[in-house]
Amino acid sequence: MPIVNRVAALSDEMAAWRHDIHENPELLYDVHRTAGIVTEKLKEFGCDEVVPGIGRTGVVGVIRGRKNGSGKTIGLRADMDALPIEETSGVPYASKVPGKMHACGHDGHTAMLLGAAKYLAETRNFDGTAIVIFQPAEEGGGGGKAMVEDGLMTRWGIQEVYGLHNMPGLPEGHFATTPGALLASSDSLEIFVQGKGGHAGAGPHRAVDTVLIGAQIVSALQSIVSRNVDPLKSAVISITMFQAGTAFNIIPETARLAGTVRTLDPEIRDLVERRIGEIADSIARAYGGSAETKYTRMYPVTMNHAREAGIAAEVARDVVGVDRVNDRAIPLMGAEDFSFMLEARPGAFVFLGMGDGNECHHPGYVFNDNILGHGASYWVRLVEKSMPAG
Repeated sequence: MPIVNRVAALSDEMAAWRHDIHENPELLYDVHRTAGIVTEKLKEFGCDEVVPGIGRTGVVGVIRGRKNGSGKTIGLRADMDALPIEETSGVPYASKVPGKMHACGHDGHTAMLLGAAKYLAETRNFDGTAIVIFQPAEEGGGGGKAMVEDGLMTRWGIQEVYGLHNMPGLPEGHFATTPGALLASSDSLEIFVQGKGGHAGAGPHRAVDTVLIGAQIVSALQSIVSRNVDPLKSAVISITMFQAGTAFNIIPETARLAGTVRTLDPEIRDLVERRIGEIADSIARAYGGSAETKYTRMYPVTMNHAREAGIAAEVARDVVGVDRVNDRAIPLMGAEDFSFMLEARPGAFVFLGMGDGNECHHPGYVFNDNILGHGASYWVRLVEKSMPAG
């Protein structure tokens, strides 16, 4: 079954919703306008229940099928927030808000799920309950975690949960997913180095040079991936900040390093965290100083459940055909806070191809409206196939 006819008829309407949201981007949890539009639309569609304010500014809509003999409830999630980027795309509906832009396509995700919600509320051709989830603060704010902690899964009895993200570079209308790890965990680290200040020219031997210590730490941390991590597994350690010193002839007393860590395996994540602290501490002591490491776990690995990943791939094949679905996609080192929902319930995350264009988080990124129908049809078929009416 290709794109649902009724969904295809909603394409212009979905595009109009997306363009309006795109013109008015909002960051993190401050998505009051977008959440208000979503709430209004879901009520207009006739959802059985519409609840804003979940996870601070998230919105939940409940759509019950014609039957409920299955007793099954599945959740469908879209994200709503934008990024702190100045847009350079040049599209007619470009951001009207300086320094803010939908550069990751969350406006498109929201429009797709709204289109699916409208169709499902009209037809109700399924046996069970569909929960449409509109989440704030995916871009670094942990909105998925906030919604789970606010009772998302338990309050509505969600048994399975599914997510979708657009993918530039993947051919238009193609899907990709895999069982197991699809996206990496995302952590941040800070290393505070303490030494002894001094004269850089006249008395370096009486100082403890924090710049030297920091440089040695930066270099040594790269040995973790090459010498501690199994070569068949993945990890990325990137030091992206090095702050020290106030003048060319003064050895600074302190230095601060900061960066990010990505892994695809919880055990590798534990290993990397431990080794970063050990290496920083030992190098600092070897040079007569000290180092304190602050390691912050942000998003877990986006770990698809095998059964649900199979369901997602099968549904995608129904929508776009066998040749356009890759169900053994190579994991990526990007991160997603849908991972928190997958820790709470079985489910799967999929990518939907956008074709050629700028990558996500680029100021010239442009969402491809041609895939709105593919995304909305995927959601519709997922509900109807997972909870058939009879």
